[in-house]
Amino acid sequence: MTSGREAPITPRTTAQVVDGVGPRLRALRAHRAVTLAALSEQTGVSVSTLSRLESGQRKPTLELLLPLARAYQVPLDDLVGAPQTGDPRVHMKPEVHGGRVVVPLTKRTGGVRSFKQLFPPNSPGGEPSLKTHEGYEWLYVLSGRLRLVLGEHDLDLGPGEVAEFDTHTPHWMGNVTDSVTEVLCLYGPQGERAHVRSRPAR
Repeated sequence: MTSGREAPITPRTTAQVVDGVGPRLRALRAHRAVTLAALSEQTGVSVSTLSRLESGQRKPTLELLLPLARAYQVPLDDLVGAPQTGDPRVHMKPEVHGGRVVVPLTKRTGGVRSFKQLFPPNSPGGEPSLKTHEGYEWLYVLSGRLRLVLGEHDLDLGPGEVAEFDTHTPHWMGNVTDSVTEVLCLYGPQGERAHVRSRPAR
């Protein structure tokens, strides 16, 4: 029986996780019967870098693991194989969408949903491509900077800044800096909004 307390993260634990990434990538590629050349063409990562990553001569980074997770269609934590923490609570698996890591914070299928989003440096690349869809979205920048193109507005949001909008409005968001941007997101797929309760009048 476990105590429910999280196991401490030590330098040894971190080193074990990092050392296990290369063999896991090599085994996954062999299982998929994919050559280094084909994987390089699909991910944009050079053959030499992929080879060094699998042999452990190159340390894994978010910029390298993201395209590999997309190519293999697996969550990032499956590539890393991080150890279990011993926490009995259910943890939602991160997913990769459009170059960003999306971590669900709620399991509910209806109503307002919450996510944490990680935008790698300078992603997505290229010119903004504005899209529309059903729903209503609320964004809070935790760290880094987020560029939000909303209709005719081009916004630069920093830590602590918030934006909310109807997703029928053409929009695009991305990270144009050299560091990771973290964003908290509330999304109502049917246009639901968060209920705000103000302080009662005296």
